[in-house]
Amino acid sequence: MTDRDILPDYFKPVHYDLVIRDLDFSNWTYKGTVRIDGQLRKSTTEIVINTLELKLLSAKVTTGEQSWDATGFAEDTKSQRSTISFAEALPEAPEASLSIEFTGILNHDMAGFYRSQYKPAAPAAASVPRDDEFHYMFSTQFEACDARRAFPCFDEPNLKATFDFAIEIPDDLVALSNMPVKEETPVEGSKKLVSFERTPIMSTYLLAWAVGDFEYVEAFTEREYNGKKLPVRVYTTRGLKEQGRWALEHAPKIIDYFSEQFEIDYPLPKSDILAVHEFTHGAMENWGLVTYRMTAILFDEKLSEARFRNRIAYVVAHELAHQWFGNLVTMDWWDELWLNEGFATWAGWLATDYLHPDWEVWPQFINEGMDQAFLLDSVRSSHPIQVEVRDALDVNQIFDKISYLKGCSMIRMLASNLGIETFLKGIAIYLRRHAYGNAKTKALWDALSEASGVDVNALMEPWIEKVGFPVVTVTEGNQQISVKQSRFLSTGDVKPEDDTTTWWVPLALKGKIGSEGVEPLALTTKEATIEGVSNEFYQLNAGATGFYRVNYPEARLKVLGTQLEHLTTEDKIFITGSAADLAFSGYATTGALLGFIQGLKNETHYRVLSQALDALGTLKSIFGDDEQTKKGLEKFTLELIDKALKQVGWEGPKGEDFNTSLLRKRLLLTAVANGHEEVAAKAYERWTAYQANPTENPIPADLRSPVYRAAIRKDPAAAVAGLKKEWFTTPAIDGKEICLQALGHVHDETVIKNVLLPFLFNISPPVHPSESVPPADMHILAGNLAGNRNARHHLWAYLRDNWDQFNAKLGGNPILVDRMISVSLPKFTDIETLQDIEKFFEGVSTKGFDRTLEQVKDKIRGRVAYKLRDAEGVRAWLVENRYA
Repeated sequence: MTDRDILPDYFKPVHYDLVIRDLDFSNWTYKGTVRIDGQLRKSTTEIVINTLELKLLSAKVTTGEQSWDATGFAEDTKSQRSTISFAEALPEAPEASLSIEFTGILNHDMAGFYRSQYKPAAPAAASVPRDDEFHYMFSTQFEACDARRAFPCFDEPNLKATFDFAIEIPDDLVALSNMPVKEETPVEGSKKLVSFERTPIMSTYLLAWAVGDFEYVEAFTEREYNGKKLPVRVYTTRGLKEQGRWALEHAPKIIDYFSEQFEIDYPLPKSDILAVHEFTHGAMENWGLVTYRMTAILFDEKLSEARFRNRIAYVVAHELAHQWFGNLVTMDWWDELWLNEGFATWAGWLATDYLHPDWEVWPQFINEGMDQAFLLDSVRSSHPIQVEVRDALDVNQIFDKISYLKGCSMIRMLASNLGIETFLKGIAIYLRRHAYGNAKTKALWDALSEASGVDVNALMEPWIEKVGFPVVTVTEGNQQISVKQSRFLSTGDVKPEDDTTTWWVPLALKGKIGSEGVEPLALTTKEATIEGVSNEFYQLNAGATGFYRVNYPEARLKVLGTQLEHLTTEDKIFITGSAADLAFSGYATTGALLGFIQGLKNETHYRVLSQALDALGTLKSIFGDDEQTKKGLEKFTLELIDKALKQVGWEGPKGEDFNTSLLRKRLLLTAVANGHEEVAAKAYERWTAYQANPTENPIPADLRSPVYRAAIRKDPAAAVAGLKKEWFTTPAIDGKEICLQALGHVHDETVIKNVLLPFLFNISPPVHPSESVPPADMHILAGNLAGNRNARHHLWAYLRDNWDQFNAKLGGNPILVDRMISVSLPKFTDIETLQDIEKFFEGVSTKGFDRTLEQVKDKIRGRVAYKLRDAEGVRAWLVENRYA
């Protein structure tokens, strides 16, 4: 692609020698020097390098015996570049060094080299910076384009180099980086200079370091690497290391598993994990030093909710998959981000499934992952998996459900069709061929074609390069079906120009006469007829590995609801999700969806019920403004969960299976939210007992959500005060997240306006930290307020009227702004708010979230259309079936 906005190629870096000194904890600044060895490819009077929020003090270029001092620096903040000028032309040279002295900022924006605040869990080392409320640790976040905030560099993924790194720190603190420590040299003033071994050749975004009052727990791999077992450590600030044990049980096994599956040994001499107190994403795959949000890595056996076991195991596996796929072999440019993220998502679930087959993670992926991908990819303003990124600064917006979850769905669909073993053979070829280099999607398809003998490029090209996915509509004849593929849009208004793609659709047909199993047929044309299909039972996309929706005739869907014994867990989840999406878009009726869900009354599988409850939640969210419909849907929901709720009760036996403990929480929460009087009363009893004496009456971790929700329904003002206090003081790692989720469900509009919105948007300081949600967690409360019909209009009004304050709070971090837009606005069901949103953003710069904003508007359009089209029909169905 020639129109990428990339750095001029006069200087090609090969090696960096970076030293950071003079960390100033009162002014939050530091000094640095970097020497970049490389090639001067052309004679030039200037070198352009990436910088942001750095001050360049001096620079010189050396080749052999000669050197040239820079005569000036011109910084362009918009393009995040600095031009270093020289009085005379620098000659072309195969070996040259660019040395720069600079100063930088220890920012509080979760990007570049930044500080995180925390409350110490144990007495801290003397030199830890602190203020009245918090202590501080320091770490880096460079992906996608923030290495340039920490040091001047050529910050593009294919400008790989090796790195020597050293940092001067107080002698009672710990420094970490990608590689093991090479040496520590005492420096006057109770400091030490910590130098690290040289990294392999890698992209700038994978360099990392951290400084803090750290301690660790350690384990070793079973396999040997270069003759010895590999050390794996989980680092935390002092007092928290024991909560790293659960992650530590997994990481060494996963490293061994991937080393075998990918047929390449883990490439570095150590693997460190660091829990970071303030963090934008879930985790970041820095080579050899992976950084994590606290809830994605720490688990307290007494205080943490069970679902975080699953989250941690998966995130550890996802990040470790990147050590090969992303770090060893890196995408050539950000337009192929999906190569990193889609693959790591799939490999993360593959390893989790290997370690915990009883968790049934593929049904989880269909319910939580694929469903989210369908949701985003069904709007017009979605984007292809491989998306044009002209300017690297736009890349943050594609760290989204398409790159991760649709990407994973593609890998899963392909791997299932080629066979997992063959697929992994192809992955091994790809990794060996491109190790320590960069590669494009075609290189992956070539390796998979070589391993399988199938033209993978031909199968996958439309899936990767075109936007959207198909719905396969079935027409029945006698012992035959006709299938037709067309583009699916959640707004239901597909125009001819939207529907020009013909996808390879693996049909995975069950019910072929004379065949017991699944027939591996594929649809490669717009339509086809399949003979010899049973009139009694048939099913498409068995196992739900294909990324498409199936539109059965309404009568067939009803029949499938009575044939659940023929369907796997994956099938039931997929059919429910399909029926919900088809009802939303108008391809089918909501009655057909409700009829199918009625058939799930005896279902007790957590993921199947979850999918059904998600579908009912959407209906309540869209049609619940009508009191009769809302009450009817609540009655329907309580009837659906009745059997399973009675089975699970309030307490589980010690050592019960993982999915049952998740099911209990979901059912109790659903019961409270839908007005189950007995459950709500019991939950509220627990809340009042806890408020009276927290030590005597603790709330078990998995019951916090239903208990908090019951309190909020019963006495919103008192519960909000209690939960805000709990949020500020909770010792549980996941406690803050669970409080914020509960607070988003308050129905009292006075409390929403006067207490919750200021709490969400306040800047700290001037307010006390207990009165302000930190930027990294704002999306948790905002997303739940947006899903709350009593709150969403107030949330939008506050965001609109305090736009500058909101941006100031997020410190201009584009990832956080984009995420807040994405969670705060898509749940409206009226055209007036959509117009208000459009009007407001006409007068505001939307750079950094323009793509997300269009997707939000499309989602609202879909909800508006669904409500207008089906409000009467839904009410009528509920009345006719005696729910309303």
